[in-house]
Amino acid sequence: MGALENKLDKAYEGKPVEELAQAPVAALQGVSDAMAAKLTDALGVKTIGDLGTNKYFLWAQSIAKLAE
Repeated sequence: MGALENKLDKAYEGKPVEELAQAPVAALQGVSDAMAAKLTDALGVKTIGDLGTNKYFLWAQSIAKLAE
């Protein structure tokens, strides 16, 4: 889990990835509750799992990779 240490708020470090997928987006380091609320309002993203599987984020990631 060491690779995730600097990507999560302290309260979520060391938790199993299955639990992290269900954690609120604000568990990601640097994402405030206000930013997380905007993601929920705009795209229905509530959890880290939602964020990681959101079609718009996946499409943008694919485009960015193809542009490299």
